[in-house]
Amino acid sequence: MSSVTVEDRKQQVNMETHPQGNEDKPNMVFVTLVSIVAALGGLLFGFDTAVVSGALGFLTQNFHLSDLQQGFAVSSIILGAIVGAATSGMFSDRFGRKKMLIAAGLIFIVGTIGTALPTTFSMYIVSRIIGGVGIGFTSALCPLYNAEIAPAKYRGRLVALNQLAIVTGIFLVYFVNLWIVSSGNDYWDVTMAWRWMFGVGVIPGLLFVILLFFVPESPRWLIKQGRPAEALPILIRVNGETLAREEVLTIKETFKEEEKGGSFRDLFKPGLRWALLIGVLLAAFQQITGINAIMYYAPEIFKQAGMGANASLVQTIAVGFVNLVFTILSLWLVDKVGRKALLITGSAAMMVCLTVIGFAFYTGHTSGPLLLVFVLLYVASFAVSLGAVLWVVLSEIFPSSIRGKAVAIGTMTHWIGDYVVSQSFPPMLRSLGGAPTFWLFAFMALLCVLFVWRALPETKGKSLEDIENMWTVK
Repeated sequence: MSSVTVEDRKQQVNMETHPQGNEDKPNMVFVTLVSIVAALGGLLFGFDTAVVSGALGFLTQNFHLSDLQQGFAVSSIILGAIVGAATSGMFSDRFGRKKMLIAAGLIFIVGTIGTALPTTFSMYIVSRIIGGVGIGFTSALCPLYNAEIAPAKYRGRLVALNQLAIVTGIFLVYFVNLWIVSSGNDYWDVTMAWRWMFGVGVIPGLLFVILLFFVPESPRWLIKQGRPAEALPILIRVNGETLAREEVLTIKETFKEEEKGGSFRDLFKPGLRWALLIGVLLAAFQQITGINAIMYYAPEIFKQAGMGANASLVQTIAVGFVNLVFTILSLWLVDKVGRKALLITGSAAMMVCLTVIGFAFYTGHTSGPLLLVFVLLYVASFAVSLGAVLWVVLSEIFPSSIRGKAVAIGTMTHWIGDYVVSQSFPPMLRSLGGAPTFWLFAFMALLCVLFVWRALPETKGKSLEDIENMWTVK
């Protein structure tokens, strides 16, 4: 290492460009608009994972599906998402974040058109998997891109925009499905309504691809490719000239120390393997603490609470609304109270809610409003913590040289957990019963609290390079 530190060089640049110590302010209008465009990938994620809930009944009648085929009709997208997430780091490190986001949008559009126009169930499954590959790319790269372009002070909320887009997509789909179903008779629903439900996804897909042409490439990726002259104007638009020049200097110095890094083997170096373990376990905890189980069983819980024939619609709107509101709340909190505090508080609240839900099954008191309240409280706790904060942590804790690959592994873990829990929950409920099943999820939430408390450092307000130094000194 040179005797002149990065901090010394940063101070020198600051004195030369702003001798009186005036600092530029981040251009939050520009960076917010860019982050919103990137976060639209989350809207595709939410739309495509939720649209099948309204289409499944009609799809089943049209193709005469068995129970096993119905399950695959829902979960096949996850298989594609696992592939997309697993390869996103390799491709984005080679071709750039922006180009791969555009490619992801185009893959999503192809898959969406295919699911709207199949003549056989096999064609539907293939198209659903193709669309899932695009979703896997966006789920990894959208928060990654936003983390790499956002000012440190606001990075949490800008990355969490991805989760807001996801839950917005889920929430909007329920109303889109309701509008489409109400547009024709029963025969039209079975033959055409489900096609329109899937086909409408082309609209957000096209919007995403078109708007991406107006956003810049990730400046950190450009510097990594030896193109700092292209990165500097982008960082100036984000941070102002002083901070931009400091950041280019810091990033270049960081990459000098990592010139031989960037392979999968580097993920397991001392310090970095601890960061990888945190990312992988947090991604797993997001799923094994029961969010899909709650979503799966919520309609039945709402029916037992006395909501009658419209229970399914009420459930989807109520859960979707709570999910949306508390995701918005997380945008405000994540940069104020920090990632660690939100994760610990939210996971602890989830544990309490799951324990009460399990106790309700144990005692047989599953028909009162109290159970309904704790289901909604669980969704709120998840939305404000693991739901949004996972993507923030995944996108910021890894060094630049391995960030794409590490985020890909964490996101792939999320999708694998999603698939395992979705497939295993119904048989668990039948074999173990409601109380042990939900208590098991509560125990996982407790483990999440303990893990975050002991293992996760607070990253609020730190630059990506500062966070990187936390691991390299371990």
